[in-house]
Amino acid sequence: MTSSDELRELRAAVRSFLDAHPGAADQNTWRRFAGELGVAGLAVPEEYGGAGCGLAEAAVVCEEIGRALSPLPYLSTAVLAVAAIIESGDDEAKERLLPGIADGTVTATVVFPGETELSVEGGLLSGVAPYALDGAVVLAYVGDALVEAAPSARRPLVTMDQTRPLAELTFDGVPVRRIGDAAAHDRVRDMGVAALAAEQVGGAARCLESAVEYAKQRHQFGRPIGSFQAIKHKLADVLLQVESARSAAYQACAAPAGELAVYAAIAGSYCTEAYLSAAGESIQIHGGIGVTWEHDAHRYFKRATSDAQLFGPPQAHRARLARSIL
Repeated sequence: MTSSDELRELRAAVRSFLDAHPGAADQNTWRRFAGELGVAGLAVPEEYGGAGCGLAEAAVVCEEIGRALSPLPYLSTAVLAVAAIIESGDDEAKERLLPGIADGTVTATVVFPGETELSVEGGLLSGVAPYALDGAVVLAYVGDALVEAAPSARRPLVTMDQTRPLAELTFDGVPVRRIGDAAAHDRVRDMGVAALAAEQVGGAARCLESAVEYAKQRHQFGRPIGSFQAIKHKLADVLLQVESARSAAYQACAAPAGELAVYAAIAGSYCTEAYLSAAGESIQIHGGIGVTWEHDAHRYFKRATSDAQLFGPPQAHRARLARSIL
């Protein structure tokens, strides 16, 4: 288990890097971020060039990525793809893919059932993944198998939230490499939900910080607006939501295997709504400037809105939670 001091140092290093490279998503930046900082290999076993940690440590990186609205492919590569490869139990795939992910030379993504119309016949993959997190290596759960395939076409999508690159992946009878069975796809997806929750906490916390800073600086009637009771109440409510969301996200990221589904559903539901609320209240507190293109408030609101659909809306997580505990 990583110590608190080490986690603080990790957070500081990641924040410093992202502050120095705002909005950068090129391959060189990813290699430096993943390789020099060593963050892409946090959940990769040591024998494959990683740090041998886990999702709890990766959550620190996810939170900082959410705070900075970074478009770097950390969620798809260092969380989802690493988890899918490890859970597959395929030693050949681990040896071939994990070292490249750990040193930043490989990006990857995972396509889950229900998100696509893919099928494998005669060892060939056909169909379209209309909205996929982009990555050079594509892993897809199709039928009863986890397969690796190279898309015959990639089309970058122009979306409302431009801080989360998505692509349409087309497979026109391309050969597949079977990595393992699909038994672990629910667990891998839940790890993605937990990691996304940590990202949402970072974004929500930054919305709160920005709103507090503005409430101290903006004056009306000779007083900072932060001294008005209505603004105080808004900020206090958002603070409660952010801290509660942080507890939910980190509990999910640290949950043992048998409890991950429940805690991921809790985090997916609560953190999504907390981020939407924080982003919306930040715009309200900023007033007129909050609805301008020049201010970042709208970018956080767009990220919060798109995150609410990435692994399903809050009500879907609550329905899944109800099925698990009732």
